[in-house]
Amino acid sequence: MNIDGRPFRAIWLDEMDHWSVRIIDQTKLPWALELVRLTVMEEVAHAIRAMLVRGAPLIGASAAYGVALAMRADGGDASLAQALAVLGATRPTAINLRWALARMERILRPLKPGLRKAAAYAEAALICDEDVATNRAIGRHGMALIKAQSGGRRVNVLTHCNAGWIATVDWGTALAPIYMAHDAGLDVHVWVEETRPRNQGASLTAWELGKHGVAHTVIADNAGGHMMQRGDVDLVLVGTDRVTRTGDVANKIGTYLKALAARDNGVPFWVALPSSTIDWEISDGLSDIPIEERAATEVTTMSGRALDGSIATIRIVPKDSPAANPAFDVTPARLVSGLITERGLVAANEAALRETFRPC
Repeated sequence: MNIDGRPFRAIWLDEMDHWSVRIIDQTKLPWALELVRLTVMEEVAHAIRAMLVRGAPLIGASAAYGVALAMRADGGDASLAQALAVLGATRPTAINLRWALARMERILRPLKPGLRKAAAYAEAALICDEDVATNRAIGRHGMALIKAQSGGRRVNVLTHCNAGWIATVDWGTALAPIYMAHDAGLDVHVWVEETRPRNQGASLTAWELGKHGVAHTVIADNAGGHMMQRGDVDLVLVGTDRVTRTGDVANKIGTYLKALAARDNGVPFWVALPSSTIDWEISDGLSDIPIEERAATEVTTMSGRALDGSIATIRIVPKDSPAANPAFDVTPARLVSGLITERGLVAANEAALRETFRPC
């Protein structure tokens, strides 16, 4: 995708040295576009943990390059084990992290230490290229849903959190169909929920849609149900950090409420994901998916541009009030209209998922 006419991926190798890793610091968006150079595995772990990179597919790709940096420093067994452990502990909910690390270990473990660096870089690059192709396919399949709603009129899509190209290597998951519909000349408009806390919708989704020229309007999280009641939402598209083999979906906190409102108002609720986001080992999302509890300061404070142009962080709750911050919730499969995957539209149930992907 493009930023002011310049093509970008969300992660790439430095153009000069061809071994260090470049990312966009997403904590600085939309106020500044800062590119960060990562040179050691520990810096990658920090970038994932502190959400300089976020979004399940991008977390996985970043972790893969973290392993490559570790192998560049030391290709031995102890170094590999440490990298897998440190990176694996950064974020608990997104299954793509565990998937990418397991894939890297499977490739590297049988090799002699001297061969691991080259193999790690090659596999990380392959993971990134596959992610781009996968998300492009998700976009094609999802665009059919938007086109079916069109009939020559504007299609209003509501989305929650950020599942765009900066949450992946490129294209995005839930936003990929929107970008393709827009590029194909369809009249599509996006209701962008602010997505408290951290405001990934207001700060990230709105930013990237604006850079691509997609019509959008930012709304408060609690306005989504109202917009559905008024008939102003034709389709809900969201991403996910983990899907059980039975179709339960974990996504940014607040997603479950959108699914309830969509069901009550007859609005299709679709979830876009690569197959690497499916956790074949669990069946009950409510009991089996670990829900990350993040810092209370994400709830008690907000950051933004002050009227004088400076960037400021302010406290928005009373000094002595505590806060809880569950980062994700689980939407039961019964509330999901279907899943948009790289292999097409799939019902949110175990039989359909197994028929489509046939896991080992």
